[in-house]
Amino acid sequence: MSNQSLFERAQRVIPGGVNSPVRAFRAVGGTPRFITRGDGAYIYDAEGQRYIDYIGSWGPMILGHGHPAVLEAVISAAREGFSYGAPTEREIELAEEIIKLVPSIEQVRLVSSGTEATMSAIRLARGATGRSKFIKFEGCYHGHTDALLVKAGSGLATFGHPTSAGVPEEVAQHTLVLEYNNLQQLEEAFQLHGKELACVIIEPIAGNMNFVRAALPFVKRLRELCTEYGALLVFDEVMTGFRVGLHSAQGHYATLLPGFKPDVSVFGKVIGGGMPLAAFGASREIMKHLAPLGGVYQAGTLSGNPVATACGLATLREIQKPGFFEALATKTQFLVNGLKQVATENGVPFSVDSQGGMFGFFLMDELPQNYQTVMTTDKERFNKFFHGMLDAGVYLAPALYEAGFVSAAHSQADLEATLAAARTALR
Repeated sequence: MSNQSLFERAQRVIPGGVNSPVRAFRAVGGTPRFITRGDGAYIYDAEGQRYIDYIGSWGPMILGHGHPAVLEAVISAAREGFSYGAPTEREIELAEEIIKLVPSIEQVRLVSSGTEATMSAIRLARGATGRSKFIKFEGCYHGHTDALLVKAGSGLATFGHPTSAGVPEEVAQHTLVLEYNNLQQLEEAFQLHGKELACVIIEPIAGNMNFVRAALPFVKRLRELCTEYGALLVFDEVMTGFRVGLHSAQGHYATLLPGFKPDVSVFGKVIGGGMPLAAFGASREIMKHLAPLGGVYQAGTLSGNPVATACGLATLREIQKPGFFEALATKTQFLVNGLKQVATENGVPFSVDSQGGMFGFFLMDELPQNYQTVMTTDKERFNKFFHGMLDAGVYLAPALYEAGFVSAAHSQADLEATLAAARTALR
């Protein structure tokens, strides 16, 4: 059994051979690795090759694979039952834990995926405000629901165009797409459409154009404009939630902007610990619009699944231990600083950024601030670097536009081995 034979077999029964497009390696070329197991900081493919894992299931595996406390919680929950379609105490416990760590939230609704959570958050914002239109930013990914698969229109007076077949123009007509970190566009958009906007949704640190953080003046003005015009500010923290810090990205911005908080928050990945689980939350005043209390309908058979909540709860309890995030951030900084140094030694343009256990790098001299700049990165050089690292047993995201993740399980030896591999690959 080889990766190639599995990929050929998969393509006969699964479109493109994968169940999520980026896994197909089309951006970088070559054959996807079919993973058989994970252990700590490592994953192993069908051919027995071990890789130092910097994807971590795209973020959830903040403790590494197979953490003993998480494993024990999942096995115990599975013995009790996989799903009931009825409330459980563990759902309450997980909601209480999230609310305790995120001051902007008073109530939370559990769902099964980040896409489901962002879709529901926008529906909630529309129901709470009685408005239809909303703003998103180019390069921010909020799942594959129709209204969010939209690219920028031809100008601020026009709304977005679908980026996926199967999305009708009339669905996209309520979505206004702006450039990330562009204050002038933001001001003009609110002047033109402010009283019609239900919400603005943003990734505070965008992880799907690699790693681009929202500038402080931009976040500050965004909060002011939403308040002024009565639009809700939705923070999509599916990726950043409990990954960039114990209080998520909004906690980071609150330390820089005292009193800052979004109106609605969306979480996923880490809160499920690797199982299908996500959530959206807000104040009681906003959440009262949600069924069964209000007229905004949302439901799900597997929402609050007892095995997933056990996994997520055990993960959240582990990351609250003293010194956890300090140690994680130290590891991540060691990695990105080392990559920058290795690139400099080899005369390769390179810029890096990180927060907590999330990082990104660009093959350019300065960190980009928006999607259009990210698109100018040297794609061919990145692809060569990716395959050089993969051949050396280091598993990075198989696409130029994805962030990376360090886990608590990564050792100093793992980080140094990664830098040694980069030294060779960048030559």
